[in-house]
Amino acid sequence: MEGIHYISSDILDLSIIKEILDSQKKLALSEEAQLNINKSRDYLINKMKDNETPVYGINTGFGSLCNVKITSDNLSKLQENLVMSHACGTGSFVPKPIVKLMLLLKIQSLSYGYSGVQLQTVERLIEFYNNEVLPVIYTQGSLGASGDLAPLAHLSLPLLGKGEVYYGGKRVASEKIMKKFGWEPITLQAKEGLALLNGTQFMTAYGVHCLLKSYKLSYMADLIGAISTDAFDCNMSPFNSLVHLIRPHRGQVKTAERFLEFLDGSEIGNSEKINVQDPYSFRCIPQVHGATKDTLNFVHKTFKTEMNSVTDNPNVFVKEDVIISAGNFHGQPLALALDYLAIAMSELGSISERRTYQLISGLRGLPAFLVNNPGLNSGFMIPQYSAASIASQNKQLASPASVDSIVSSNGQEDHVSMGANAATKCLRVINNIETILAIELMNASQALKFREPKKTSPFIETFLKPYRSIVSFIEEDRVMADDIHASVSFLSSLEVDPEIMFE
Repeated sequence: MEGIHYISSDILDLSIIKEILDSQKKLALSEEAQLNINKSRDYLINKMKDNETPVYGINTGFGSLCNVKITSDNLSKLQENLVMSHACGTGSFVPKPIVKLMLLLKIQSLSYGYSGVQLQTVERLIEFYNNEVLPVIYTQGSLGASGDLAPLAHLSLPLLGKGEVYYGGKRVASEKIMKKFGWEPITLQAKEGLALLNGTQFMTAYGVHCLLKSYKLSYMADLIGAISTDAFDCNMSPFNSLVHLIRPHRGQVKTAERFLEFLDGSEIGNSEKINVQDPYSFRCIPQVHGATKDTLNFVHKTFKTEMNSVTDNPNVFVKEDVIISAGNFHGQPLALALDYLAIAMSELGSISERRTYQLISGLRGLPAFLVNNPGLNSGFMIPQYSAASIASQNKQLASPASVDSIVSSNGQEDHVSMGANAATKCLRVINNIETILAIELMNASQALKFREPKKTSPFIETFLKPYRSIVSFIEEDRVMADDIHASVSFLSSLEVDPEIMFE
């Protein structure tokens, strides 16, 4: 029997989301969530009955058209028009895993009972999720304030039987999928279109996806850095706990502890060293990798708050008998966090590339470019070029989006977060880091062979054994793009225990 995750007011965290995704759990609404949704909807219906008072987005236009009153017989048409008119996405397609996260997070946000939506609307979103019917969404179009309007409009179009979805590995017209499952288009009621579009689920889904991958890559950066440390015949003293107790940043201490664990029992690490000090890219790993870990924890806290929040507008407060128009859709907290994450992860790539550079430099008894007969063979010369190129691109992508703002909606929406741009470029940075680390792994694995018969630690030897069955020792020049791609695939396929990954 397939596992089910019940949507409720229980706190969502990264570990829970990872479990839902990894176990391919289905979603269902708890009784609590159904009650909250129905109470909010019933309250809104009663509140708006014979009520001529303008309430934003319910019986008014949107944005700078907020002062235009809409008659009661056009309230449903208003919401449908909103979804269609705001579906203005451009650019490339949002990756399917992120679309699935957007559905999960939108369902979660609507379940709290502050949005006034119909129960059947939320249940249809759950059916999309459970049946792998994933709306086709574009990466460009959101300003990260007023919510992720364009992306969420594309997320919502299939509710109306419009737009496109992914199903069975293909892009299909939503209308065809509706017929396949026997679904009728949802007739959106007052406020529903606005509740669907006003939210931060595009930014939040990207952030959750980026965080999950970043935690894994942070661990892999430590492990690959440890392999390079032995490959370059480095001193173990920079990882001594005494050093870090007198500057006890949490991430720094954790990094040093990990390195001592990874390198425990290494013949190379325990051997006497000629070199008194090592380059910063090795000696300062705890400080640099550790700072990224601390950033991850800060960003995690921001996104944990966001994925357990209501981010549409206006908000319906049943108990207090009030509907409040405000700004919970504004993505500034996320924009800043995503920019910070991109900067921190970019630094992991920057220091990784420097270690790769040191390994090919013909120092510490290693041959130039880590190959026998250099000159006839170029060896690992150009993989370092690739790593340098990618590290440089990351520096460009790490320029913050959150400091920018462009006035929209005739001046009504005069400050926006640009958090969606921060989100999409953050993912590019993180994907680049995987490649940079894969190139370092190639170099470190090759370099360790030149240290034989001395061995690295049993832990690292165990880790490298399956890797070397995929990327073997390079005796003479061959097409190294194949080895880079194989190394990336190897890293991508690895699973890290969540208890270790999130610690």
